[in-house]
Amino acid sequence: MVMLLLTLLIGCEAIFVDNISDDKVEILAPVNGTVMDAGTVTFSWKNIEGADQYQVRIAKPNFLNATQIVADTLVTKTSFSNVLEAGEYEWMIYGVNSEYQSMEEIYTLTLN
Repeated sequence: MVMLLLTLLIGCEAIFVDNISDDKVEILAPVNGTVMDAGTVTFSWKNIEGADQYQVRIAKPNFLNATQIVADTLVTKTSFSNVLEAGEYEWMIYGVNSEYQSMEEIYTLTLN
């Protein structure tokens, strides 16, 4: 009986997923409000323990009045590069796993 209970508990451990809903992605670059030259922009951030992937979203000029959704993609790495033309952008990155997503925060970026 003890072995059966132990086996069930060990088997159930595989279904537990880290709750990352209170976590926030720590952005490394570009920092909020960055002004830089147009071209390839590499977004990078620190890993969130328990996140399997990261949702990257970029809108031009912003999410509320988007004329273009430049990116809306899932990545497994802690960086993402995209060629962006001159203009104003808003972007966000948040971690996801099979059950949860981390907190969202919107950042701004201006390209000359």
